[in-house]
Amino acid sequence: MMPTPSPSPSAHVPPPWLCELPKKDPWSTPFAECLLKHLDVQPGHAILDVCCGDGIPAFYLAHQVGSAGRVVGVDMNHAQLIRSRAVQGLAFPWLAFHHGDVRELPRHLGQFDRITGNLSFMFFRPNRQDALRQIIQFLKPGGQLVLTFPSQGTFDSLWQCVDREMLTRGFTRERERFMAYLAERPSAQDAHRWLEACGMVRVEVAEYPLEVQTNPGHEFLYHPLLRGGFLDDVYECFADQEVAERFMEDIADAVPGFLPLLANRCVMAAWLPGNESGEIARPRESP
Repeated sequence: MMPTPSPSPSAHVPPPWLCELPKKDPWSTPFAECLLKHLDVQPGHAILDVCCGDGIPAFYLAHQVGSAGRVVGVDMNHAQLIRSRAVQGLAFPWLAFHHGDVRELPRHLGQFDRITGNLSFMFFRPNRQDALRQIIQFLKPGGQLVLTFPSQGTFDSLWQCVDREMLTRGFTRERERFMAYLAERPSAQDAHRWLEACGMVRVEVAEYPLEVQTNPGHEFLYHPLLRGGFLDDVYECFADQEVAERFMEDIADAVPGFLPLLANRCVMAAWLPGNESGEIARPRESP
């Protein structure tokens, strides 16, 4: 999360902290660091940042491209966009935040040298390949796409504990829903296959481990990286939330048994082939 802005004597000059990735963000920043390992960004580039959230790494990218470039951040979450605009203030006039669905972006946005999306790809449901094809249409020929997401295998030790407990307690329907949730999570192999199916070249998909620190009990149940996301998916498997709460309290007590808790920071990067004729290279249709 970006820090709360403070008054600046020169509103048009961004403060140094807005020109870099937030140092204290334990989730978005580590994923963004992996994204930047694979992104070729140059001054003057036009960048579309999908599922931009709180602006990590949109503000950093705006600093990198400079006033000769432009950055457009798109997200469906109004609250996050309001916060991003408040943090931005009058800094980076070439950075704009828009409300929108990445699966139905308006044509007037134009085309971009780079398309990025930090912690984005998991939101491209229900048909991720189709959503990927849609955003690639906004990429210039010869442009680069770089997205990150927590890939399949993230928090496997936790999910194995949840699965064993559901099986032991006879939670058949809840376990079926839980298995469906796990199966729906995209893998690194899925990402590689879908990029190639969309006609992208120089495809790179890499995973970087990230250990999430937690302790048993309340700290685990209300961990900022787990509650409001990953753990809620387990709660949603239960029709009776009182049963769900008792079940998750037992899981929280078992935390030492599934540490270390590891996430997979997956980066999917690829390029749209160039076209010397000047015509727009379109991604291939599904077979």
